[in-house]
Parts: sequence; C-alpha cells; structure tokens
Amino acid sequence: MQVPLFPLNTVLFPGGPLPLRIFETRYVDMISERIKNDAPFGVLLIREGGETGLATTFDIGTLARIVDWYQGSDGLLGVTARGERRFRLISSHSKPDGLHIGEIEILPEESDLPLPEEYHAMATILAGVLDDLGRLYENLDRHLDDAGWVTNRFMEILPVDLEEKQLCLEQSDPAERLRLVQEVLGNVRGPISTA
Repeated sequence: MQVPLFPLNTVLFPGGPLPLRIFETRYVDMISERIKNDAPFGVLLIREGGETGLATTFDIGTLARIVDWYQGSDGLLGVTARGERRFRLISSHSKPDGLHIGEIEILPEESDLPLPEEYHAMATILAGVLDDLGRLYENLDRHLDDAGWVTNRFMEILPVDLEEKQLCLEQSDPAERLRLVQEVLGNVRGPISTA
C-alpha cells in the first residue's frame, strides 16, 4: 500500500485527534486530494531534521484520516485528522514537489483488553482530563473500559518525551502499555506524600 507521508514532531495514536495548520504547497495539495478522495495519509515522528526541511523518521507510524477542515482568517488551511491503524514504513521516495510517498505495511490490530479493575482509577482521571481539553476531545468516542484506548489517550496528552510516546506506539501489547503508562504517570506526578 502506498500513502503520502507527513513527518511531524508529534506521535499520533490510533483513535486520537491531530490538529494541523497547513502552509506548505506540497501538503496543501496532498490534504486537498486526501479530502476529495476520503483517503488516509501516514504520520511519522521525525527522528532527525525538521517539519519544513529534510527529515528522517521512525518506521512505525499511524494512518490519519481528515475529519474536519477550515480556511483560517490568516489564509492557512486548518484540518483535524483522526488516527486509524498503525503501520510500518517499508520504503519511501520523494515526488518532484518534495512530498514523500511511502510503501507501508499495515500492522495487525491489537487484541482487545478490558481495562483491569486495578486501573479503573486511571480511567476516571482520564475522563476528567479529557473533559477539560475542550473541542479537540469533545466529539471523540470514549472507550474508558478499553486498556488500549485508555493508554493511547494518556500517552498523547502526557508531557513526556516524544521518544517515550513513540516507544508506546510501537508497543502492540495493551497490558504492557498499561504498565508503561502507569510508570510514566508516576514519574510525571512525582512522589506522593502521605502526610
């Protein structure tokens, strides 16, 4: 399968929202074509380089499909995409306009894992945080009883290094991701005082 690639300084998780402001011609054209054909594009975390120049990326990314778009008052194209399936980049080439096209392999969907009882407090915390995040999360279908969904939402909103987010994206076992998220939450919160 071939898809246009969008290297970014962000990690997109399946089911998660991705707001973008598009100004480069190659991406305006790509987004317009994707909207017209209701087709996905690939999002990959940049390993080295920048969003507007040359960049190397990680090999595991997420397909994204545009769910909303608008023309900003500054003339820039604004879009909201939603993460779909994870993929592995096999190879890529550049078109004359600089747009990267990737040959990808869709990764197997992870198995469903009901959120274990000992993690229910984590889902309650997540629900409250999502309520406070506004428009980007208000129309998102919530699956607070699903371990994979809960871990994906936590990792996309927690203030952790992009490499940690990428590691979590590459982890296809929801039980292992729960452990990773719990560890990250402990690091973000810091030690809890009992006094």
